[in-house]
Amino acid sequence: MTVEALRRRRPQTLADLLDAHGREIQAVAFLVLRDRLAAEDVTIETLLTAFEKGGSIRDDGAVRAWLLKVATNKALALRRSGSRLVGLDLLPERPAPGDLAGEAASHVALVAGVADLPPAMRAAVVLRYYSDLSVDEVAAALGKSPNTIKAQLQTALDRLRHSLADPALDTTTPREARHA
Repeated sequence: MTVEALRRRRPQTLADLLDAHGREIQAVAFLVLRDRLAAEDVTIETLLTAFEKGGSIRDDGAVRAWLLKVATNKALALRRSGSRLVGLDLLPERPAPGDLAGEAASHVALVAGVADLPPAMRAAVVLRYYSDLSVDEVAAALGKSPNTIKAQLQTALDRLRHSLADPALDTTTPREARHA
């Protein structure tokens, strides 16, 4: 998919964008929204935005990052518009090696932990660790400075470590916990 194809605005360009980036766009939107149908809507809106405005991209290598930026912004806007999530406060025991059900439960706990993060922080985590964008690319996608993104990622990882920690492995005393 090249920027030149976007500039030509042929209908086949939408199909090419969907084939090349649709799955990742939808996954990013789903991880921000936690709603499959809303993520599909964001994917379609992102592709239509690319069809309309993608010709303004200067570099072929920037198409993926630009699409993820548009998808993230659309997902965050939809999230802010009033959708509500209900979180599950379920933390399974650690799985034994080879225990597929236990590994799946850990995955569910991780996804639930990410879902509990504030939307902007969740978007930074998804773009950095799921979409594997650099900190600078995440900052550009979210319109923030790289230092702000680094701080958000650090805070998010600390929150995830805390929410996913095994209480049996916690070595802090109650007094240390109060002052942490």
